[in-house]
Amino acid sequence: MTRYQQTRRSFLGNMAGAIAGLSWAGPAISQARSPSEQLHVAAIGVGGQGRSDLENVARAPNVRVVALCDVDASDRGLGWAAKAFPNARTFRDYRRLFDTMAKDIDAVLCATPDHMHGSIAIAALNLGKHVYCEKPLAHNIYECRAMQEASANNPQCVTQMGTQIHSHAAYRTAVAAIRGQAIGKVREAHLWVGRSWAGQTRPDRSDSIPEWLDWDLWLGVAAWRPFVQGLYHPGAWRRWIDFGTGTLGDMGCHIFDPVFSALGLKPPERVVSHGPEHGQETYSADQDLCYEFAGTETTDGPLSLRWTDGSGPSRPDAGLAQLPRGVKLPGEGLFLVGEKGVMVLPHYDAPQFYHDGEKMDITIEPIPPTNHYHEWADACRGIGSASTPFSYACPVTEAVLIGTVAGRFHNRQLTWDSQRLAFHDEDANQWIRRTYREGWEIP
Repeated sequence: MTRYQQTRRSFLGNMAGAIAGLSWAGPAISQARSPSEQLHVAAIGVGGQGRSDLENVARAPNVRVVALCDVDASDRGLGWAAKAFPNARTFRDYRRLFDTMAKDIDAVLCATPDHMHGSIAIAALNLGKHVYCEKPLAHNIYECRAMQEASANNPQCVTQMGTQIHSHAAYRTAVAAIRGQAIGKVREAHLWVGRSWAGQTRPDRSDSIPEWLDWDLWLGVAAWRPFVQGLYHPGAWRRWIDFGTGTLGDMGCHIFDPVFSALGLKPPERVVSHGPEHGQETYSADQDLCYEFAGTETTDGPLSLRWTDGSGPSRPDAGLAQLPRGVKLPGEGLFLVGEKGVMVLPHYDAPQFYHDGEKMDITIEPIPPTNHYHEWADACRGIGSASTPFSYACPVTEAVLIGTVAGRFHNRQLTWDSQRLAFHDEDANQWIRRTYREGWEIP
């Protein structure tokens, strides 16, 4: 079989320029603390992923955790955090935290369910606080744009999206390889995960609200509904449209990230869903979305991107990956098809390169990882810059959220105008923003 060969010298020459561009320039840091000063951090949402975020940021140099906030006061939430950080003040309501301690905090960690990200991050930015917010940045497209504008209006604030894998050696190496033309200009992208946050029916009952949970605060911007044990909190909220963003929102910001970073993409121009439509209250399984993006310097014309999830019939076409005999695609990840071959990037594993059923004869020098959390904390203190600031992360999130809208319309192509923040389809436009509970509106 034909075998694509690229000399090590020529590839590493291209790679050198690619590595230099791996970190996105962060915003101006005119009001950041000096490297020797402590960064005072407030953590909002300290259970689950929030616990990991808090523990990792707390280990960064010159960081002091001064405030903790969670609607869950059990040992799963506020309980453990208060024991771990006994000198930090504790709150159940983030609004009270901001009212009480605005002058005492420099930076905010946000790791709540998706539906509260926008409210918390925008409030923090408008107070002039640095923000680290978990993915997806927002619950809907309107909030995503509002967060991007709040960040732009407060350029002294350092922002970072919680896609920790962005700083992983595998993703950094893959991005540098694509920028270094390892497979030439890219023609198409295929992204997938073999799991699904989908389908459930709300039972006709309510359970007693536990003493440790403030259910009203947990609902926040969302409409009131009865509490049902185990249905929403602590972990099942992702499948519910009112609170989460489904499988695409959960995993899309991770797997879209290296594609955006390597190819310099902007939000998509068109998207169509070939999978089942979402339900009234929960997301559908087995999504199959086809996007079209405008071309860039690293693509071979417009880029087609296909996203699939679940364990049903919507799966990536392994035949397009040019795999050697006996090699299978990973359970989740992506592959990019280029002029000279294909890069397969498993989620959390090193990239592999193929051409016409054989491994490509190139040497890939691994790019070392960075600490995503410490990078942000350091940038808040004036050292370096964040690699996933909102100026970069919001367009990635916008693409993901456009897909959650398209999932409502089977086989109906939607054209997206990012500048106007509107679809060329009034049926789709009603899903750009949510209806906010009275008293919880976002400006």
